[in-house]
Amino acid sequence: MSRVINNNDFSMVFQKLKRVVPQARLILSDREEILEIIKIFFDTGKTKNLAPLAAIQLDDTRFSSYSDIPPFDLKDYATTVALQELRFVSISDYEYKIINPKIDLFENSAVVTFQLKQTGMIVDNYSFRGQHLSMLSRATFVMIKSTKWKIVHVHLSKISE
Repeated sequence: MSRVINNNDFSMVFQKLKRVVPQARLILSDREEILEIIKIFFDTGKTKNLAPLAAIQLDDTRFSSYSDIPPFDLKDYATTVALQELRFVSISDYEYKIINPKIDLFENSAVVTFQLKQTGMIVDNYSFRGQHLSMLSRATFVMIKSTKWKIVHVHLSKISE
């Protein structure tokens, strides 16, 4: 049994595609923007430019974080940014690799999960000694979007090697 397709059928299909394709492009650009923010976060350890840390995270009482290095307690925005800055300036030859990132979008929020490989040299400026860092961690970033995507929660946990 054959079906005859008329111009009206094509018109309906194209109208539907016009609605679907822009939404797909929006999701793709959101995913790219989110991944870029995660890279900016970790690039701080390479560039030592600390300004982006405050710009990409939400300065709000609802912000929270857990770290893969001490202190392990739940931290607020100000404490988190201060500890992140200290961490990134204390590591020389810093390198990182984001492994298997997964980005789940929910309207104006996103959950990003991945494994994180970090290497470098932790420098003690008082004794001028260094300790090699090589760490594999699980990472979860929760982000929200108002005008731009911002990090609202970070959870890093070290994987025993």
